Amino acid sequence: MFGDCGLGLSGFGRRRCLRDCSEDAEREPVLLVSGIGGSILNAKQKKNGFSIRVWVRILFSNYEFKKCLWSMYNPKTGYAETLNQDIDIVVPEDDYGLHAIDILDPAWWVKFLHVTDVYHFHDMIDMLIDCGYKKGTTLFGYGYDFRQSNRIDAAMVGLKIKLQTSYKASGGKKVNIISHSMGGLLVRCFMYLHNDIFVKYVNKWICIACPFQGAPGCINDSLLTGLQFVEGFKSFFFVSRWTMHQLLVECPSIYELLPNPLFKWKEQPLIKVWRKDIEDNDSVKLEVYNSTECIDLFRKALRNNELTYHGESFALPFNLSILNWASRTRQILDVAQLPDNVDFYNIYGISYDTPHNVCYGSEASPIDDLSEICHTMPEYSYVDGDGTVPADSAMADGCC
Repeated sequence: MFGDCGLGLSGFGRRRCLRDCSEDAEREPVLLVSGIGGSILNAKQKKNGFSIRVWVRILFSNYEFKKCLWSMYNPKTGYAETLNQDIDIVVPEDDYGLHAIDILDPAWWVKFLHVTDVYHFHDMIDMLIDCGYKKGTTLFGYGYDFRQSNRIDAAMVGLKIKLQTSYKASGGKKVNIISHSMGGLLVRCFMYLHNDIFVKYVNKWICIACPFQGAPGCINDSLLTGLQFVEGFKSFFFVSRWTMHQLLVECPSIYELLPNPLFKWKEQPLIKVWRKDIEDNDSVKLEVYNSTECIDLFRKALRNNELTYHGESFALPFNLSILNWASRTRQILDVAQLPDNVDFYNIYGISYDTPHNVCYGSEASPIDDLSEICHTMPEYSYVDGDGTVPADSAMADGCC
């Protein structure tokens, strides 16, 4: 998904395949569907159509991110809408949709220096081409505005069009979908909301590292303190943790990645806070919040959160309207069923320490006011997984 795993897809290095041209006519089309943070986003000027890449970029990243991507959720439409009224956020369609999910900062010097932090589907695309797949005939990509809900109309319509295009371009062959991370949730929502289209156009669905039941440690902390994609000196060239936070708190997709409170976790995800005792300032206590109780913690910790954009202040508390929307999305994800004629493969990672429980403050340095959490670095406890998604969440696909 994101976080410690970075933006790249591991395990898919470039391999040479033995190509048999006689098999090209029988090759089934492949559609690659990216996950959260895995699509290039451009800011397109409404007046003249000029576009600039705002995600991902390494140079001037923080400035352009604030200028173009900071958003507010509109409960009337269900969309996160940019504060910049002069632009539209669009996903480039170049190269049959593959450009948007390949190298996320395709600047010449990034390719020259081989900055693999921003290589997303690149190695898999190269591997598939080496195996005989052809862009625009048997190989396509689907990037989308990952700020938005996984069931929002724009994403559903876009996936429908991409499936139809892939089907027609390949001569009427059903499509094999390969989704990564949150892209699996988007496909699952589509499978439920447009089941007839899914049955008509999809042959196989290969799902990689999907947080079917959420990603507790990473998402809980992202809503409270933000997200740092890269560490060390590289962080000076990328979006800061707090700049990212001020977007994520208004993103429906993030709320849809919160841990499913109804799922039977092997270990219940918790948020822990060391706090000063209100009645006795000389003592401390450990407050513990489960997946349901943490909503109250989010509300209290984010009650004073705000951002300043062009001199104007905007309140950014924990958004209950988005939470209600995400709850309806969770209901869809829980009841969606795989059609009988579609094969499903679930690929997930294990043997990596994966954040699960999050703790703020310490016995020696407790939290006074809960709003202090937003400027506190977390301490994680870990479970087995791929570094971001716990294995029991990725395994619980509900398709078997």
